[in-house]
Amino acid sequence: MDTFDYSFIQELLESSPILKAFLAGSLSGTFSTVLFQPLDLVKTRIQQSSMISEPRGQHSVGMMRVMNQVLRNEQISGLWKGMTPSITRTIPGVGLYFSSVHWLTNTFSEGVPSPLTAVSIGIAARSFSAVCLIPITVVKTRFESGEYRYRSISNALTQIYSREGIRGLTCGLVPTVIRDAPFSGIYLMFYTQLKQAIPPEILKSDFQAGAQFGCGVVAGILASAVTQPADVVKTKMQLYPTLYPNVSSVLLHLHERYGFRGYFKGLAPRMLRRTLMASMAWTFYEQATKAMGLK
Repeated sequence: MDTFDYSFIQELLESSPILKAFLAGSLSGTFSTVLFQPLDLVKTRIQQSSMISEPRGQHSVGMMRVMNQVLRNEQISGLWKGMTPSITRTIPGVGLYFSSVHWLTNTFSEGVPSPLTAVSIGIAARSFSAVCLIPITVVKTRFESGEYRYRSISNALTQIYSREGIRGLTCGLVPTVIRDAPFSGIYLMFYTQLKQAIPPEILKSDFQAGAQFGCGVVAGILASAVTQPADVVKTKMQLYPTLYPNVSSVLLHLHERYGFRGYFKGLAPRMLRRTLMASMAWTFYEQATKAMGLK
């Protein structure tokens, strides 16, 4: 039996920095996605209107209350519902994002982007990956909600297409882009500026990873708060496409039922997840690209 020759893969990696960035990005996102999936599920449940009955006069559902409800009704494995579509989206999605950031940064700013350039690069890179993977994002949201009984990702895609057409597979695209693109742009701007403020000797020391992680945490908190309303709108449209056919219908419902605070439902678990996930992903990516010779 012929043995598989891996030499061409090594040659391809050595000749393609964009492929290296794609692999580093995919690896950086996989572990953090698995670790923080329960927070994403809790965020989705909080943003639902029909899964959780809210007491009269109470306009918010606590993160721990939702988590306890999931554990009681679905056991601990219920916290990882939607894991498969999350991973399916993350591996190519984060890879596309980081490889796009790498190419755009080195093409338009010689590796050191200005604040405005960093925002533009982050928006462009995330918009590209969000548009490519919107069908998987729809499936992931519906898996997490517990309201849909799809057997697999392929079964979900088939059912959505047969019942709702292309519109069903792309529902929530606009708020998804409005959420993800500014988040990535704002995050990348804060991250690059904070990292530039760190003394060079720290970035060359054993504290490098810790400093990068700290920059990611601060950047993630700020970016999450700014983009939370778009996340709420995205979830509503993907779970209930017949009730909320467009962005304005969701905004009107949220304002009438909850007021201004309705636009920030699920902020705590999303901020915690996105901040830690982005910080971990960027720290891992920085270390991986350094090991691969990209820096």
